[in-house]
Parts: sequence; C-alpha cells; structure tokens
Amino acid sequence: MLSEQSAATVRATLPAVGAAINEITTRFYDGLFTAHPVLLRDLFNRGNQAAKSQQQALAGSIAAFATYLVDRPDERPDAMLARIAHKHASLGVQPDQYDIVHEHLFAAIVEVLGEAVTPEVAAAWDEVYWLMANALIAIEKRLYEEQGAHEWREWEVVERVEETADVATFRIRPADERPAPAFKAGQYVSVQVELADGAHQIRQYSLSSAPGAGVRQFTVKRVAEDGSAPEGEVSNHLYAHVRAGDVLRISAPFGDLVIEDGDAPLLLASAGIGVTPVAAMLGYLAESGHKGAVTVVHADRSPATHALRAGQEAAVAELADASLHLWYEADAPEGAHAGLVDLDEVTVAPGTHAYLCGPLPFMRAVRAQLLAKGLPASDIHYEVFGPDLWLGQG
Repeated sequence: MLSEQSAATVRATLPAVGAAINEITTRFYDGLFTAHPVLLRDLFNRGNQAAKSQQQALAGSIAAFATYLVDRPDERPDAMLARIAHKHASLGVQPDQYDIVHEHLFAAIVEVLGEAVTPEVAAAWDEVYWLMANALIAIEKRLYEEQGAHEWREWEVVERVEETADVATFRIRPADERPAPAFKAGQYVSVQVELADGAHQIRQYSLSSAPGAGVRQFTVKRVAEDGSAPEGEVSNHLYAHVRAGDVLRISAPFGDLVIEDGDAPLLLASAGIGVTPVAAMLGYLAESGHKGAVTVVHADRSPATHALRAGQEAAVAELADASLHLWYEADAPEGAHAGLVDLDEVTVAPGTHAYLCGPLPFMRAVRAQLLAKGLPASDIHYEVFGPDLWLGQG
C-alpha cells in the first residue's frame, strides 16, 4: 500500500507520467543495454525489442500498477503480478537485477520529465517501483522454491513431428536421466539456444502434451518477417536446425494459465499456434476423466495450417461431455465454420471458466463475446505469446 503522501503525489502526476511512459521505457532500455549489453544478447528478446513490443508491455504494466495503487489502495493486482513473475522465473531473473532496472528506469524518468521530477515526485514513484519490485521478488522466490531454484537442464529431442508446413513438434526427455519436474497443463518452458552470432537467446513455448505423458513435447511455429516485426530468431532456428538426437537447454515449467481441479464447465478457445496450451489442457482433462461440459473453440487460416488437430479431436471424443467448434478463414470443410469466430450459436453454460490463447485481436473478440453472454470477467483467463500488451487494459 502506498503511503498517504505518495498516493496523493502519484495521483497528481500519473497523467504526466502516463503520457510520457512510452518514451521513458524506450530510453530506459537504451540506457540499460548500453551499460549492460549482455542483457540484450543473452536475456531479453531481441525481436521484441526491435518491434518495440517489450517497451509497450513495460509501459502498460507500470501504468496499470500505479493506477491500481491509487484507485484501489487496499488491494494488490496479484493476477498481473503473478503473470509477470512466472515469465521472469522462466528466464531466471534474480533480485539484484531489480536494482539495475531501478537505476536506469529512474534515469530515464528524469531525462524525459526533467525539472518536473522534484524530490517529492521521485520519492513517490520510487515507492511505486519498490512495491511492485518487492512483490515480484517475493512471488519469484516462491516459484524458485517450488521448482528447486532456476536451472537450465539438457533435454534430448527423441522425435520431431511435422505438424504443418510451418509447425513442428519436438518430443523431449531429460538427457541426464533425472526425473522431469512436474508441470500443470497450460504451462510453458523456456528454451535457450546459441545463435550464429554467439547470442544465447531465450524463448518460451507451451508444453503441448498432457502432464501424464511419458515424453514431453513443445510445438514451434516458424515466424516470417511481416514488416511490423522481425522474423522469429529462436523459433526459426529450432524449426530449421533441430532434429531427433539434438540436445536443448530447457528451464523448469512456469505459467499461470492452468485449469483448476473440479468438474466446472470449461471453454477452451484458441487460434493458430495458440492451440498449444489448449492441447495440453485437453489431454489432461481426458486423462483425468473430467465430467463437466467442455466447449473447444479453435480458429485458423485453413485446415492445412491447423496444428495438433488430431490430438484435439481425439481428446474431445474421449471426454464425457465435449464439443469441438472450428472456424477457418479459407477452405472450411463440411462441419466447420467459414470466417472468424462467432459464438452466437455456441452454448456457454452458467459457471463456465474460459481459457483463451491466440493473437490479441482474437482474444479480445472472444472475450467481448463471452462478456456479452454474461460470463464474468474474472472467469476469463488468457495467455499471450510474447510481451503482454493486454496488461494495461486489465
């Protein structure tokens, strides 16, 4: 909770800071990487930096956290903090790195806002920063304790499966023969690879197999440059070079998009490569004998681009009460819908918990339709691949 004096100062200066936050975060990253180039080479996603999406996500999270503190002084945005902490833990972020971030973030604030940053203003925003940082440090500490500290382990690729022309699944097992860490359906792992320039870049991939599977798997889509963002460095490297017998450096599993136990009705909605956590969830539900209604919604460019479809269909057929609804923008076969997802004719039972994964426009559209059907916002959960540009919007 912010002190009374700091709360008043933050409330008064939030419009000015909010208006400049994108410039602040851009200068922050420039200063951080100038002083610590190894962070850009071996920790931060260079593609997200080039596309400016990481800057937008940081700006959104700071603004959202500060707004929450002044609008709801007796609460804390735990859902937002947990999402960030899981991502940090998958990268191995350590407490001392928050001091480095603080140094360069506040240097950027002073550089952008100049004389408006009085000692009183600096103290108030310093309080905001450390409330957020210390909350994240505490959550990350708990996550590390649950997983036995952050550790890169070597996993052997035992099989590569070509899902579509652009998607491959890598089935893996620990190369050191130690037991694999437990995970929950919907979670992801970080994969670290050495690229041609010597950089050790890290990306997160959802585990696309059920937790009970003997061999784990993650599924990768190669990403072409589209004008607004560069090609996917790590995904394209994995797709082009990794085959059975290769060894990868992989983290313990993290992620907060997990299904709660019980037989509540569920809606699992995905688009494109967002099918990966849903595939694991469906496998888990089938293995555990889920009795409640399960509505599965998936959208794709065409049947030819729909990865993991056979597994989806098999799990739906195995469940006691499940239905599969497919939308394709092209070449929709009989039994599937043409165009974009429209839930008007899809029954959403009272008490449904919804889990969404896919491009932001898809998730925003599905969320709006679910809200219109009376589903509470608190029962709609999501996963974003890459920087979470939805954080600032709740």
